[in-house]
Amino acid sequence: MWKKHWALVLGVPLLFDLLRVFLPSLITLYGRAGDTPPERMGLFAAAWFAIPFAAIPLSRLVTPRWIQIGGAALLVAARLGLQATGGGPPQLYLASAGVSAGLVFLYGSARTTERDVVPTALMAGLAASMILHMTLDQVDLVWRDGPLPWLAVVMICALFLWSVRLSPPSGDLAPAAVWFVFGPALLLTGMCFGGTGFLVDQTESHSAPFTALSVALRVVALCAAVVYAWTTRWGWWAGLFLVLGVALAEGGVTGVPTLVAAAALGACVGLAGLGTTPGRRNGAALLGGMAVFLVAAFLYYAAYDADLGFPNWPVPVAVAVLVTVIAARTARRHGAEPVRRAPKKWIHVSVSLGLLAGLTTWQTLPAGRETGKAELTLVAYNIRMGFGLRGTLDLDRIAAWARTRHPDVVLLSEVDRGWLLNGGHDDLARIARGLGMRYRFAPAAGHLWGDAVLTNLPVREVTSVPLGRHGHPTGAQAQSIVLSVGGRQVGIVNTHLQAPPGQAPEVAAIVRRLAAGALPRGMGFAEPRPVILAGDLNTTPSDPEMRVLEAAGLSDPLIALGDPLTSPADRPVKRIDHVLIGRGLEAIEADAPRVPFSDHLPVVVRLRLT
Repeated sequence: MWKKHWALVLGVPLLFDLLRVFLPSLITLYGRAGDTPPERMGLFAAAWFAIPFAAIPLSRLVTPRWIQIGGAALLVAARLGLQATGGGPPQLYLASAGVSAGLVFLYGSARTTERDVVPTALMAGLAASMILHMTLDQVDLVWRDGPLPWLAVVMICALFLWSVRLSPPSGDLAPAAVWFVFGPALLLTGMCFGGTGFLVDQTESHSAPFTALSVALRVVALCAAVVYAWTTRWGWWAGLFLVLGVALAEGGVTGVPTLVAAAALGACVGLAGLGTTPGRRNGAALLGGMAVFLVAAFLYYAAYDADLGFPNWPVPVAVAVLVTVIAARTARRHGAEPVRRAPKKWIHVSVSLGLLAGLTTWQTLPAGRETGKAELTLVAYNIRMGFGLRGTLDLDRIAAWARTRHPDVVLLSEVDRGWLLNGGHDDLARIARGLGMRYRFAPAAGHLWGDAVLTNLPVREVTSVPLGRHGHPTGAQAQSIVLSVGGRQVGIVNTHLQAPPGQAPEVAAIVRRLAAGALPRGMGFAEPRPVILAGDLNTTPSDPEMRVLEAAGLSDPLIALGDPLTSPADRPVKRIDHVLIGRGLEAIEADAPRVPFSDHLPVVVRLRLT
């Protein structure tokens, strides 16, 4: 029986790998989020999802078995090609072609795979992909250099082709419903059940045991989803847990409800496979479900760059409702009695995988430190979700470069904590680990995208204030932090302005409040506090918004220190990334190093308290 499972169990993670490259390549290589019209990027993506529909008329000329084999061979070729490429246009088109090939493989599988195998194998493939993703600390093999990642990819591809060869075609096919549900299940797994936030509050670093427990429980929940896809012990009410868990995840509420929802998704996939209708149209149903995946992902993430006229949080909830309706209809018609009894060894496998994943992601909280000098080195960097000029994930390179500058404070913009659109990576945790620093995250657009400050200096207070949208679809915030530097308090405002004309006065008011200082105990006056405003302000030194910030007591020290340009990174023509300082501070040196890890250049400033 398991020989029949492995083609899908290995093929789904390969497809997911390519999607994690394809989706961010859309906004870093084909277009540029915020500048390229979303509909243009959507049409490009839709073209590659439409190509596999050619398999429907092709199946009248060749057998579905040959379509399955051909799609598998092209999928492996694209995956191996991605491991060899160094980014750029080859990455974009190899990932695009690989997604099309993966859908062709699934189309052929839908027309050849035995019905009893399908629900479990599809859910096991999704679970295997997410477990491997977490075990690799969310930096997939495609982004890793060296012989070991190559060896692992070659072995996986070889096992996949071998499993396709061993899986015999069957005339007893699964119903179309279970194949249609795969696309929505792929979306929900990537958006809600495989990110960083099952249990861990994402505002700052946490102790090693708590983080490891979070990862372990996520793995156990995904394994439970596979078990319930196998046994289908839940009835139609499993969908209610699924919808509730997705809604809570969208609201930023994590924990047990989300874990239960992950298991409920497996139960719904199992229910969808109980139908007795012959699978004559299951190949088309698979492609239709993937079209749902594309449309829902486009609507959800396009809302951050364009005003669609409605909020985006109902999109994954609606997808969960769709899965629930399909599962409920099947349960009502055919019942939800267990079709198999789960082997007891599944418990041991789940716990073992959970422990393994928890141990591989174990990290201790860096120790805080006090500096005796009245100086600090500050780095401000818009990292574009960690993707460099060639579209490669450069989180480790960012950390390695920043470490050479020996910073006391690192301010990051466009930090992603697990968006499926960007490949599901926790940028902040990865960079913080490379720097050996603690971090504080401030959500700006949704609860997984925003700005962050990294430092091991003593932190007195941290707040985040949402800024007005002023007609701009992408949210923004101003993160205020008070540090102790040489025994004195220094205030820092970290922000990424999206609508500078309206948001600059709001930030200026925050700077004034922070500079006013605090009332010492027993004193009737406030001690002024030196303040730094830094980040991607989308404002040049000559713009009127800069006058608003200067009126708040800030000055631009970089003008006298070479006035380095920061955007775009490959051919900078303007400076929109700033480190502005208030009274009580002076800049000793500053530069904008020409590093290729984002579409912006970082600003590095060494400051002294006067």
